[in-house]
Amino acid sequence: MNNIRNDFPIFKNNDIAYLDSGATSQKPQVVIDSIKKFYEYDNANIHRGAYELSIRSTMLYNEARDTVAKFINAANSNEIVFTRNASESINLVAKTFGEDNLEENDKVVVSIMEHHSNIVPWQIATKKANAKLEYLYLNNNYEIDEKEIDSKILPGVKIVAITQVSNVLGTINPVKEIIKKAHKVGAKVLVDASQSAPHFKIDVRDLDADFLVFSGHKMLAPLGIGVLYAKKELLNNMKPFLTGGDMIEYVYEQDATYAEVPTKFEAGTQNVEGAIGLKAAIDYINEIGFEKIEEIEKELSEYMDVKLRELDFVEVYSPKELDKHIGVFSFNIKGIHPHDVASVLDTKGVCVRSGNHCAQPLMTYLGIDSTCRASLYLYNTKEDIDRFIEALKDTRKMFEKWL
Repeated sequence: MNNIRNDFPIFKNNDIAYLDSGATSQKPQVVIDSIKKFYEYDNANIHRGAYELSIRSTMLYNEARDTVAKFINAANSNEIVFTRNASESINLVAKTFGEDNLEENDKVVVSIMEHHSNIVPWQIATKKANAKLEYLYLNNNYEIDEKEIDSKILPGVKIVAITQVSNVLGTINPVKEIIKKAHKVGAKVLVDASQSAPHFKIDVRDLDADFLVFSGHKMLAPLGIGVLYAKKELLNNMKPFLTGGDMIEYVYEQDATYAEVPTKFEAGTQNVEGAIGLKAAIDYINEIGFEKIEEIEKELSEYMDVKLRELDFVEVYSPKELDKHIGVFSFNIKGIHPHDVASVLDTKGVCVRSGNHCAQPLMTYLGIDSTCRASLYLYNTKEDIDRFIEALKDTRKMFEKWL
């Protein structure tokens, strides 16, 4: 049994095999306690009070930013902007940097496996500039290979927006190589780390990423807190995304000046409790260590992969080599709609996601409408997987006479 599981009260209160961490993770007690403590002892609006409580609240918020910067090895905490989620972070970049720098016939390159949040903002930005949106496509092993990268990232490409890990396939993309190739042709790169930040160490300076985004709620933190990392010189040259509140330096009747980064991008009252919860989540992850997290997830992924592929009535959509994907397994029971599968699994206490996973272009490319998805995290166990596999067998038997 996974002892880490004891840190998560949700599992004491629910008899479930939770296999939907790709959508949102469960929260350890230390994260829940950090939020409770903030409201009991430190709650005040940040930056706006000369009294001790506000000063203390501001200090906690700033400490959270420092913790995030260290977590991804940013050069400076001023390169960290707090947002509501990764989607808002991507929209911020597309609306400000994208729309201000794209010109007619420029190209933006994304992959076919992107979440809608890393497609639609670029559709809008390219249409406004009369630029072009192009896609990196997959080989038969659900990967973007070197030949595809070389054929698409060429002179004329201004922005590459790429997920580090697919939320559908679990595929780990070669983002470091993609960034090198993009920089050689003068392009800037945004990395969506929503599905990677919870699972392995990210070093933005080693990657040389221009922008990197992730959501706290997928990595043990509360809902409603996200992160945008950007190189400081880029942030300095970007216009504000939202206006009002703390992002203001001074307002005249007909004009205004703006605060320094990152405050320039944090309009209005901020989600202080979310930032504090994110800090607690990162501290918890650091205490366990990514080496241990990867060890746990590797063992679980290997076990899941073998058990799932043993079922001849199941089709799995992920690379066959486990070192090429994390513990995300999209699958279908042949002849049964994914929504029906997920509903039956729910009656057996197994939580999986069904649908297009906000990746309709990928589904169309694969020639399917939707899938079920089971996604693992550090608190899962082999018992969860066994329960899931038995529930799949029962589901197949339930529908057998109609197949």
